[in-house]
Parts: sequence; C-alpha cells; structure tokens
Amino acid sequence: METGMQGQRNAKSKEKPVRHSDVSLWFALMFLVGFGLIMIYSASSYIAFTDHNGDQTYFLKRQAIAVVLGFVAMLVVSRIPYHFWERFALFGYMASVVLILMVLTPLGIESHGARRWIAFPGMRSFQLQPAEVAKVAMILFLAVLVCKMGSGIKTLKGFVIMLLAPSPIALLIWKVTDNLSSALIVMAISVLMIFVASPDYKKFILAGLLVIAFAVGLVMVIKYTDIFDSFRAGRIRVWLDPESDSENTGFQTLQALYAIGSGGIRGKGLGQSMQKLNFLPESQNDMIFSIICEELGLFGATAIMLMFTILIWRMMIIANNAPDLFGGMLVVGVIAHIAVQAILNIAVVTNTIPNTGISLPFISYGGSSVIFLLIEMGLVLSVARGIQYRGN
Repeated sequence: METGMQGQRNAKSKEKPVRHSDVSLWFALMFLVGFGLIMIYSASSYIAFTDHNGDQTYFLKRQAIAVVLGFVAMLVVSRIPYHFWERFALFGYMASVVLILMVLTPLGIESHGARRWIAFPGMRSFQLQPAEVAKVAMILFLAVLVCKMGSGIKTLKGFVIMLLAPSPIALLIWKVTDNLSSALIVMAISVLMIFVASPDYKKFILAGLLVIAFAVGLVMVIKYTDIFDSFRAGRIRVWLDPESDSENTGFQTLQALYAIGSGGIRGKGLGQSMQKLNFLPESQNDMIFSIICEELGLFGATAIMLMFTILIWRMMIIANNAPDLFGGMLVVGVIAHIAVQAILNIAVVTNTIPNTGISLPFISYGGSSVIFLLIEMGLVLSVARGIQYRGN
C-alpha cells in the first residue's frame, strides 16, 4: 500500500506544469472590444455618412484596423517574458516626455480645439496620442520603482518619491496637450499602485480626506463667487446646473442625459438612437455610453459594467498570484488604468462629475487608446503565463 502511494506521488511530481489560461478574462475582453466595434458603427454611421462622402463605415474601418494591430501587439507582448520590459522602464519614461513635446512641433495635429496628437510623415492617416503611450510607460516605470525601493516605500520619503515620479509626465500632459483628464489618470495609476504596494493605509485615508475637503471647498467657492472665471470653472458651474448654459457648455451633458433617460430599461433598439443624429457631440467617442443607454437601455449599460467588473476581477486574481512583485505591480497598474478610466467616463456621461474628455476603455472610438490598452492586456497575459498549475 505504502509503495503504491509513493508511486502515485512520484508520478504526480513528474507531471508537467500547465500554463494558466483565463477563459473569463478572454471572454470579457473579447466582448468589450467586439461590442465596442458594434457601438462605434451604430453611434457614428450617421455622422460618417454626412461628413465622409457617404461612407457609413468610415469610423468602424479605422477602429477595426486599430483593433487588429492591437491584438497582434497584445499576442506578441503576451509571449515575451514580462521581465524583458524591465530594462526599458527609464527609456519609456523619457520617450513619453519626447513624444508629448513633439505635439508642439509641426508633427502635432490639432482637432476639436486641442493639440493632442502627432502624425509622422507618410502616416498622416494614423495619429498617435502621446498620453496613451505615457500611461503604459508609467505603469512599467512605477512597477520597477516599487521593486527597487523595496521596504523603503513604507516611509514618508518613499511615499513622496512615488508621487513625484509621475508628476512631470502628468504636468506635461496637462500643460502641453491641454489634457487634464489624462494627467489625472496618470496620477491615479500612481496612487493606486502605491496603495497596493504600501501596507500603511493611514496616510492614504488622510490624503483622501484632504483632497475631498479641498474639492468641496473649491466647488463652493466657484459656485458662490466669481473669483475663478476660467473654462474649467465654467464646466463646474454647468455640472452643478446643466440648464444654466444649455446652448453652450451644458449642451453635451444635457443631450447625454436625454439619451440615457429616453432609453429606459430595454432601450430603443440597436441603431435606433436619435441623439447620434448630430444632437450629441462625440457620440462615438467620449459619450458612447449614453448611446448604449439610449439604444440598449439599462440592460445594455449593466452588461457593460458587468464585463468591466469581470475583467478587473480576473486581473486581480492574476495580480494576487503573480510569480513576483514586479509582475503583480504591472497587473495592478493595468487594473488601475482601466478601472479609473471606465469609472470616470461613466461618471462624466451621467453628470456625476464635471464634464471632461475621457474615453470608455475598449469601446470608445480611438486608435491609439485601443492599441495601447491591448498592449497593456498583453503584459497581463504575460504575467498570467508565469502562473503555473499542475494538472490532475
């Protein structure tokens, strides 16, 4: 009997480790990307027809090309051991700075009153948004920094260093490209990565309370005084009362709310939106969630939020089981990026926070965004490949 049991143990010990394949993660990712293509066509077909010589699939074709490129890049990155990228952390940081500054050169492209893209000679049809590159580079840089600092991250000095590291990039994104939302996302990624890496949560609670108190105070000052008279102060006033400037700064917010309200529980049906007929600006981009609500109702909106929840949940499991700290922090950075951006986009569309340009990950129109999000998912899959389970 004992010999037989020993033989079974020896047989099990000789079994080869099985690579982990997360079906739930793949399903959620494929659903979000595929659904995004469907909704981009639905939300943009009218404006594409009127603005691009009757080509209803103009935006769909461009996004589909970006999705294909993104999936190819994701599969390549997923097959490369994630420690390979560790040596490029500083290079990625510096490359982000250079790309952001290139917006100020003749390569910079201006659209919708903002100069946030660059296009290289001979590739004018593909516009790169440096802020998207910076988000990936920052995740890699901060993951390396956490590992190098080790227990030093628990100290006040380590906390400050981790916050200062992304600050130059965030400041450049804000001031050079006039993209405050992306700058805030870069800082949010840093804060959440520090939060996970540091066991002392007291300073986060204190800092959070101070930020909330400052934000509430600022809103009250803007609401009841005329001290601030900037464009963003005007957006805060419109956020508090969208109908106060319904023809200008409050127009997009009101149209989005009309779309959400008219969708009800079941929606009007796929392709049946009225707000996308030149009533709602950026219906295929930042405001695509409102079109989802209008056409597919509360059911469609809930399905999207459920898919994001599944995706983030599965990535949390991968981060928790990562072979080492570096791999875990890479996945945490990707979780922070996707979660923060999705929450902020939905909050903007529903007027929970002031209106600012934030796309919905994997779903909103934008080639740079979907390509680099899929590259980030490639890093997650690379970490997942390092998790081995023995077969039964």
